[in-house]
Amino acid sequence: MNELLYDINSGLIALVLFVSMAVAMELGYRIGYTTRTSASDASKEHINGIQASILGILALLLAFTLSLSLQRFDSRSEAVVDEANAIGTAYLRVQLVPAPLRKAVLVLIRDYVDLRVQSTALGVTDHAERDLQAAKVARIHAGLWDHARQGVEVDPNLYPPTLFVEAINGLIDSFGRREAALNRHVPEVVLLLLYATFLMSGTIVGFASGAAGHRPSLVSYIMVALIVGLVFIIIDLDRPRRGFIQVNQKSLLDLQTWIHAEVSARERQIVPTTPSTIQKP
Repeated sequence: MNELLYDINSGLIALVLFVSMAVAMELGYRIGYTTRTSASDASKEHINGIQASILGILALLLAFTLSLSLQRFDSRSEAVVDEANAIGTAYLRVQLVPAPLRKAVLVLIRDYVDLRVQSTALGVTDHAERDLQAAKVARIHAGLWDHARQGVEVDPNLYPPTLFVEAINGLIDSFGRREAALNRHVPEVVLLLLYATFLMSGTIVGFASGAAGHRPSLVSYIMVALIVGLVFIIIDLDRPRRGFIQVNQKSLLDLQTWIHAEVSARERQIVPTTPSTIQKP
């Protein structure tokens, strides 16, 4: 990843944010406290107005950033289902492949779905293993496409290319879409702007309290804790490979179970029912 924040633990980011806002509030309080005697009522009202405006901007940024994170989380969830459907459709359409090629294609697709399931368990720092899996996926893609081409060459009249060939093309495309969804994050500049707004808000809240002659109340720190908690959720949603909130992989796991059962059943000449999560050709 090129993003600086993405490789930092989300819990550490939340802790740094909480401490930073507490320090900003304390600094603002001390500066504001020195002006408590000279500040007029009009000046204090002006400060309170600015405080409300800054907090409003913060709320707007939080809502915008949370919306971005949720959209990306939803797109990753949809990508998993789409890829499972694409792999399942390709597997079903293997029946259109000429018999000499069929067994090899079945094995390739079975190995492919195993790789896609394994990829969900890899950590963000497992760069070597991810590179190895990417190479394996590329080889399987090339093998599937080569078998599709060979099938067309056997007898174009008996082998409709718009079925199996398009299914393989959809399988490859779904891989690209899912990987793109995994690598799409909230722009880091938005998170940095959010952080700067946090510090400004904390400073203004502390300054307003100091100008009024009292320290920031417990309610102020509760507000800070709630904001930090929301930011933690935003960051966690934006980390599909390391966050606590994970995309549901059930469709891929169900597909893997079905394909393995189907292969075993074929060896016994018993084909189980197609699962409802797989689109029929």
